[in-house]
Amino acid sequence: MSELIERTELLVPGPAEALSRLLNVSLPDLSAGEGLPLLWHWCYLLERPAQEDLGADGHPVRGTIPAPPGLGRRRMWAGGRVRTTGLLRCGEEATRRTSITSTREKEGRTGRLTFVTVQHLILQRGDVVVEEEQDIVYRDASTGTAAPPAAPAAIVPVEPDEWAIDVTPTLLFRYSALTYNAHRIHYDRDYATSVEGYPGLVTHGPLQALAMAEAARAGRPGPGSRSFDYRLVSPLHDHQGLVARARADGDQTLTSVRDVHGRQTAQGTLVFG
Repeated sequence: MSELIERTELLVPGPAEALSRLLNVSLPDLSAGEGLPLLWHWCYLLERPAQEDLGADGHPVRGTIPAPPGLGRRRMWAGGRVRTTGLLRCGEEATRRTSITSTREKEGRTGRLTFVTVQHLILQRGDVVVEEEQDIVYRDASTGTAAPPAAPAAIVPVEPDEWAIDVTPTLLFRYSALTYNAHRIHYDRDYATSVEGYPGLVTHGPLQALAMAEAARAGRPGPGSRSFDYRLVSPLHDHQGLVARARADGDQTLTSVRDVHGRQTAQGTLVFG
């Protein structure tokens, strides 16, 4: 049977207020019992490992789910699925139960890959209100050599139905702090480029997913979304910007993130209730 980690805490307004100010998005009336918007639970029920339990990359290496499958393996967030079955309210306790549902090995172009699916169930008032699966990929350590920069590409103008977010080191640092994410690729440029071989700071996969969900929320007021499937299809770095789009398609909303040059880095589908 898979290991299970359970965490219970009182949900207070502070993290939600901080997230709304970070992205300049609307804040629900939490005092009136409005639920947290889709994916805002990522600011709550967080693991807070001891400093001594962190690896060289900033991720915990023990006492956590998932733990790295081997020394020096690099962690990437590949995508996930979220389904809401009720409101997640501030001012009340909530419990998160975390377990691993699958692990599989695969050989990729860059070497060995380990795919881990992590399940989170969030309960409030005795009922499951959020069901989530996160797809995490571990790859072997990089050579530490960043790819040579590509020739400058043309800037693609932002369309009226798109939302451009100014991705700065400050924004990435604040999002890392808000979600208690110590992964150094998001705030330590020397580490990101010299050790992991990226051309710049890495924009969080969850931040891209959140941008897609918020773009959909802004364009479709009314009943909240019930499910969201999303994938991170290409790395996004701080100097490449972030442009999110949400387009209604029947009872679904199709979402995406691109960089300022038009290269797609994330995509998702929301279904509304």
